Amino acid sequence: MQELLRQIPPVHEVQKMEGIVKLQKENQLDNNLITNWIQQEINDLRDLILASKDRKDSITGNMEDRIVQGVERRAIRWLTPSLRRVINGTGTILHTNLGRAPLSKEAIEQVVEVSSHYSNLEYQLDVGKRGSRHSIIESLLQEITGAEACMVVNNNAAAVYLILRALAKDKEVIVSRGELVEIGGSFRVSAIMDESDAKLIEVGTTNKTHLYDFEGAINEDTAMLMKVHTSNFKIIGFTESVPRDKMIQLAHDQQVIYYEDLGSGAIYNYEEEGIGDEPAVRKVIDSGADVVSFSGDKLLGGPQSGIIAGKKQIIDRLKKHQLARVLRVDKMTFAALEATLKAYLKGKEHRNKIPVIQNILKKPHDIEVQVEDFLSSVPTTYINMEKVSLTSQIGGGTMPEVELESVGIKLNHPTASAHQLEACFRSYSIPIIGRILDQELYFDFRTLTVDDLLILQKAVLANDQKNL
Repeated sequence: MQELLRQIPPVHEVQKMEGIVKLQKENQLDNNLITNWIQQEINDLRDLILASKDRKDSITGNMEDRIVQGVERRAIRWLTPSLRRVINGTGTILHTNLGRAPLSKEAIEQVVEVSSHYSNLEYQLDVGKRGSRHSIIESLLQEITGAEACMVVNNNAAAVYLILRALAKDKEVIVSRGELVEIGGSFRVSAIMDESDAKLIEVGTTNKTHLYDFEGAINEDTAMLMKVHTSNFKIIGFTESVPRDKMIQLAHDQQVIYYEDLGSGAIYNYEEEGIGDEPAVRKVIDSGADVVSFSGDKLLGGPQSGIIAGKKQIIDRLKKHQLARVLRVDKMTFAALEATLKAYLKGKEHRNKIPVIQNILKKPHDIEVQVEDFLSSVPTTYINMEKVSLTSQIGGGTMPEVELESVGIKLNHPTASAHQLEACFRSYSIPIIGRILDQELYFDFRTLTVDDLLILQKAVLANDQKNL
């Protein structure tokens, strides 16, 4: 053991080795960083020797080479960003694990422009004085939603919390039992209400709630009637819920606030395309809702954000609340959101360039043509690919009942399982994420761009080996 330990080279000698010098120079790595990695590799090697039962045969190969190779592996891991681009071949359009809505080209360009330079984030160019970031895109949101006033926070959960805290702290908020939802990450309406110090009053049953349930629960401590859009599940069968207009009328008659958490935030009316029944934000505002909130990175197709729209008196209260600063968004979010909103206002040609809208509205025939072109352009030896009909999902807890007809490919390999093949594509230089169904690997072309298909083609050819 002592003989092996003495063979471990000191740090200063490893620093001078050709492989280390080349690694440091090519990647412009700080000397302290390289030194730290060398020390870690030496420590690991020493621990391996000390823990070995077979002291003579436990360490094979040249120690210097082992250390250099270990440092190179550490460098590769360090140089590879933790947050990376991946290719979404799952067919789930708003895939929360994969970052939900990809931004449009215009939104990305605006983010780059604003984040690369100083900006007028809180500065009024027309008068040369300090301004408010709330005003940056408020007029756009007003035009799109029809609301008197609007503001933006960092996600819809933050919007729900701010609204409840600012408008109903220590007061009662009445919600139907059938709408006490839990969304991803164990986020529950009841839990966020508890955190906000608003008092939850449940009415009705899981499947049926009537107007008289709300009428009977209102008292002098009631601050709000809250409706939560059940965007991530559907109750079917013997059900009944109170129509929005009746709840709004009741709230106004009783002089309490009507708040609707819309969740997914549909600006585009997908119902007109025969896709789901997601309520359009403007329709809810026009119905007389006092305040609504929704996500920016779901059906809207923009960056992660929570948008609050409603009556000016209410929005002004929210803007002045101390939590508004805690939950505010940065310049990059505003830049991306502004470009996304303007795409809607510019008309159909620009709106349909938003990736989420593109992917939802893709026609199965057009996807099938892409699949056939792909299969004819990728000659494989061992990987077998065939065209298959698939079903895409909206995802992100949105329109759970909607199934979109799609087309993709099924892959199999003579010596690799579906899980092994999936791991190969997932570990590609640009990871490609598919889905496994019945022990087969599938890629759904609905969520693949033209650039994605070129990368997928290279990945297929790279993995087209007899033994994976």
